[in-house]
Amino acid sequence: MICALLIGREGSSGFPGKNLLNVLGRPLCAYPMIAATESNFVEKLYVSTDSESIKEVALSYNARLIDRPAELANKTALGEDAYKHGFDLISKDLAEEGHELEFLILLMCNAPTISAKLIDEGVDMLRKNQQADSAVSVSVYNMWSPSRARKKDKDGFLEPFVPFEAFDEKVITCDRDSQGEVFFADMGVSIVRPRCFADMKSNLPPQKWMGKKILPIRNWGGLDMDYAWQIGMVEFWLREHGVKYNDMRQT
Repeated sequence: MICALLIGREGSSGFPGKNLLNVLGRPLCAYPMIAATESNFVEKLYVSTDSESIKEVALSYNARLIDRPAELANKTALGEDAYKHGFDLISKDLAEEGHELEFLILLMCNAPTISAKLIDEGVDMLRKNQQADSAVSVSVYNMWSPSRARKKDKDGFLEPFVPFEAFDEKVITCDRDSQGEVFFADMGVSIVRPRCFADMKSNLPPQKWMGKKILPIRNWGGLDMDYAWQIGMVEFWLREHGVKYNDMRQT
């Protein structure tokens, strides 16, 4: 059985209320729910949250609720721990019903740049490649290549964030494409095998739920929304991808 798990908490210090922000006539958290419910493969949707408002939205999409514990619903809590908590409960739930989990579709309330089509592509990829631990949505952001990243030194001057010795210096130029395609996991979706949760400490950081062998589901413009200036980017993505929305400004 293939299930989806969406996580999102009540509080947000950086962008208060972002998970329920009205975007094109729907709360932000509704978009990953729509993607999951319209997928050809997702059979059950679970939503892990401490927010009564998010729970209300989740029930409108026939989701099963998971009460997210207080220790996993604060600003220091890691997403990987919330996912592991949800995975354990879902596995128990399915076992009691006589089912076995094939894949778990991991979603975030503040990552609306996901569609059923992308989810289904990822499931197909994993079924065709048994060696892969996961398939995740990625966007190409060459302008944010590690060769361009900087940090301040002890004197306040900028220095390379990643030492240039890590690159072929012959191809480090001001051309943003000089390093080739630079893939970023855009947090739209992570489709994972249950084995990814067996020993998360040995998996690749920073998103340890992805395992070690990760396939890319090609997206563009994907993001998890943490700042108000990203609202326009999300609206553009939703319109361009034909995701179901209800733009109240057009009525």
